[in-house]
Amino acid sequence: MTSYGAIVEACSRWIDRVATTIVAIRQSLRATPYVQLVEQQDGTFAIRGASQGDVLDLPGPPVRISGGRVDAQVAEQLGSLLRGAKVEIVLQPQRFMFRPLELPRRALDFLEGIVRAQIDRLTPWSVADAAFGWHSAIDPGNDRIEVTIAATAKTLIAPFISAIAALGADTVILSAALPHPEGDVASIKICEQKAGQAADARRLRRILIGLAAGGNAFASLSIAANAIVGSAFETQRDDVMHRVAERRALMQPGHDGTSEAARALERQKHEIPSSVIALEALSQVLPDDTYLTELRIIGDKMQIVGVTKDAPSLIRLIEQTSHFSRATFFAPTTRSTSEQTEHFHIEARIEPVYTPGL
Repeated sequence: MTSYGAIVEACSRWIDRVATTIVAIRQSLRATPYVQLVEQQDGTFAIRGASQGDVLDLPGPPVRISGGRVDAQVAEQLGSLLRGAKVEIVLQPQRFMFRPLELPRRALDFLEGIVRAQIDRLTPWSVADAAFGWHSAIDPGNDRIEVTIAATAKTLIAPFISAIAALGADTVILSAALPHPEGDVASIKICEQKAGQAADARRLRRILIGLAAGGNAFASLSIAANAIVGSAFETQRDDVMHRVAERRALMQPGHDGTSEAARALERQKHEIPSSVIALEALSQVLPDDTYLTELRIIGDKMQIVGVTKDAPSLIRLIEQTSHFSRATFFAPTTRSTSEQTEHFHIEARIEPVYTPGL
């Protein structure tokens, strides 16, 4: 059994290496075009080429991506442009949560591990559920690294990647546009998926497996080995399945004292509004002429006190977001004769929405 498994594993690794090498050689011999899809404020995508400012136009309506698919009216034309290309999708900053992080310069070699360890603390997602990237800049004045982290849920970006990969793109890169570009850095790379190379490797692997399986010597060896070790394989598989069933039984409610507490914590995380997201949303919705003197979060309610030029308009701005509802004044609004501003007291309910942006 051990020798048979080793032979199968060695053949599988050899086939994978050959397929990967052939794909890599073919990729190096051909030029891969670069296309950038930049999301606009209205949700459509502008198409740009490799040159700076090179804007490409397609006949028909603007490009839109919805439900993991490109609009059928432009899918065919866009597919002919993106097939075999390296495509970068740049999404609007409202789809991401941005967090600053300052580190000593000696942490540069360990930056990836540090960022991964901070995701749970800086965002409402775990490392397994979050898609994130970062941009770092060294401040020579105080020997520190200024890191900007962009993060969102994997489920929010997966439809964009699958939509472009389905059109035949060789590589799909997804980036987050910075709210305020820093010099020549306008976006942060979140992830990269080599869709075309993986598909080519799978096709070549199937061809190589077929050729290998067609050899008389390999077929004879497989049949003989299967007859000898078949019984032992079945016994071992049954033993493994039995162990899996035992572990599943132990993980059922009542067998693990911590399972109920873990589910309660998970349920609490998704039912109780996130103060981090609420503060992020509030900072984006308040106008520049508004200043807060007090901010209180009590359960699912938020109370803010401050000054502004037009207090009634704040109710409308807060109500327009998906993060707040039932905004109202909980104390009279006053205006001093010597001032041009109004003193307001507003209360609103925080909705448990776990998506960045407004």
